[in-house]
Amino acid sequence: MPYLCTKIQNRKNMKKVFKILGISILSIVGVLLVGISVFLIVVAVNSPGRLEPLKDSAGNRIVGSLSEKNFVEIGGIQQGYFVRAENPENPVILFLHGGPGSPSLPFQIPRELPVERLERYFTMVYWDQRGAGMSFCRSIDPASMTVEQMVEDTRQMTEHLRQRFNQEKIFIIGHSWGTYLGIRTIEKYPELFHAYIAIAQVVHSRESERLAFDFLLQHAKEIGDRRAVRDLLRFDRNAPDFPTLDYTMGVRTRLMNDFGVGIIRENFSLGDIVRDLLFFDGYTLREKINYLRGSLFTLNVMYSLYIDSNFLETSTSFQVPVFITHGVWDYQVSYTLAREWFELIEAPDKAFFSFQYSAHSPNMEEPEKFVRIVREIAERILCSGCPKKNANDANDANFYS
Repeated sequence: MPYLCTKIQNRKNMKKVFKILGISILSIVGVLLVGISVFLIVVAVNSPGRLEPLKDSAGNRIVGSLSEKNFVEIGGIQQGYFVRAENPENPVILFLHGGPGSPSLPFQIPRELPVERLERYFTMVYWDQRGAGMSFCRSIDPASMTVEQMVEDTRQMTEHLRQRFNQEKIFIIGHSWGTYLGIRTIEKYPELFHAYIAIAQVVHSRESERLAFDFLLQHAKEIGDRRAVRDLLRFDRNAPDFPTLDYTMGVRTRLMNDFGVGIIRENFSLGDIVRDLLFFDGYTLREKINYLRGSLFTLNVMYSLYIDSNFLETSTSFQVPVFITHGVWDYQVSYTLAREWFELIEAPDKAFFSFQYSAHSPNMEEPEKFVRIVREIAERILCSGCPKKNANDANDANFYS
């Protein structure tokens, strides 16, 4: 009898334990669901799908300014773009984002200076390229994701902007992957552009990645980061297929940002990118989801198409002025190779601008200097009666850096 009573009591205790455990699990799940729900509500509230109007330093809306979101049929599909301008009569700049598949306006706006931004002097057009952001849809054909099609899309987008803003030519700025697309575009359609301006100029992607690997490994050894060394040595930088997408999206990106040679040199984490995207007011919640889907989709289908590009061999002569801005700490796209390529190229005009405190995004890291340089480039190009400056002219130090 005592044994039987003990057994019964143990069963009762076990039932209590399972009951308490079940209640605890349900409570945790409930809290998580509530937390997720609140998070989604907050993100949805911050996803109106329209840009805030441009404001001055006092927070007042700028009269006559433009801050809008548009869609246009380009290359047989609907593609989206943003226009921001304090004065829509100003010269037009088409901004080609990087990635491929990573529109950058959500990350630029939080870091811009309202007093001194490109929108003050130019009509800025931020286009979500085929397969990216607003221009992604589930039905998009992967076979349409080619460099040739992207160049054709860029031409059509340029024609649309020329007609809309009644301008014979526009400027084009490319960032990272956008510089590859930009170079291919000005080679084929030079008559459409005043000038080409690069941010982090792509030259020879595979060699750039090998140089970056060497730097990351050496730096990891110098600071005694054994985990980083171990993670890097899992990959063979001399392998024919290096860098793999797995390496690029994993250890390489993590270490570049940890070591200050990635997207932004100082005070940056990948969490900042997530936060900026989630709270960007230009996208709807669905468009933010499509941004993530489009980024992965585009990388998967486009990565192999340009990784072997080598402008040192294929692209050294241009019919439009070429200007390069590059952070000296940029290992995401090699600063060294960009300088080497610049010395080889021939163009009606050219200049190289080094940003001493920047990595991959000098337009966001040293915005005042970047805006000044782009303004000077535009004045130089559009002032037809002004004498041309020479890169070897010692008196031209304010322009060339």
